[in-house]
Amino acid sequence: MDRIKKSFDWTQAQAFLVTAETGSFSAAAEKLGLSQPTIGRHVNGLEEDLGVSLFDRVGKSLVLTENGLGLLEHVKAMREAADHMILAATGHNQSIAGKVSITASDAFCSYNLPKIVSRLRKLHPEIELEIISSNEVQDLRCREADIAIRLGRPSHPDLIAKRLRSSSAHLYGTTQYLDRIGRPKTPDDIGPDVQFIGFEATDRIRLILNEMGFSLEPQQFMVITNSGAAGWEMMKEGIGLALMVREVADQTDGIEMVLPEIVNIELPVWLVTHRELHTSRRIRIVYDFIGEAIASQGKSLNIDNR
Repeated sequence: MDRIKKSFDWTQAQAFLVTAETGSFSAAAEKLGLSQPTIGRHVNGLEEDLGVSLFDRVGKSLVLTENGLGLLEHVKAMREAADHMILAATGHNQSIAGKVSITASDAFCSYNLPKIVSRLRKLHPEIELEIISSNEVQDLRCREADIAIRLGRPSHPDLIAKRLRSSSAHLYGTTQYLDRIGRPKTPDDIGPDVQFIGFEATDRIRLILNEMGFSLEPQQFMVITNSGAAGWEMMKEGIGLALMVREVADQTDGIEMVLPEIVNIELPVWLVTHRELHTSRRIRIVYDFIGEAIASQGKSLNIDNR
């Protein structure tokens, strides 16, 4: 008994409970925002700690054993007690009023988020929204932000993530600039005098384009910025060509896509939050609203919603 007390882990018990309720490791993983192997390890660890078998594996299905059925009611009671404790300790989390912080790239914050925030404010004026415009990945586990919009799947299993749709990045220039340099039909048509807007003090953009068949030199990137929004505004001034996600470009007049059949970079859009989503009504409201709004943006632009 002492061995069980010392080794008992609520994370393992929760994995067992949700697996029993959903019927599979994969369904439990989706509900808890973890990976399927992680759920399996938690359940196996609980079985080892308790010295009993909790599930019978019948093909791809999981069936509770007699020991599992007996333990299930106790774990349900533990979850109910934990929920009551959370409500007692942080009852204010069930109130809508309060602050929710959202982080996204500066380009997304500048061009996509304002309309979403405007609609959200009209529906829930009591929610204070803090917008963190940053091209660096904020650590949601350390509460640097509550919700993140990311162009890529997060790797940490403790975060809750949902893929909303796909976006794409393309190469753009102003009509006036393309009138001057010509409209290339192949990467070879881009001469050494054509300028590009670089991002951060690296060769990343140049190398990406060169992998697509371009032969760009460093001197073609004479303007570099760490801000996607600033780079886009410079492109609009006719300083050079620039990469941008399609949603932003489709809102901009006087520009043209350059070599769209070649420069077409798929970008999955993910909405990420920490585990407080399960206990905070306020975060859940904002998370769900932003998720639906971004998914709808993709449909309105006829962007793949896989």
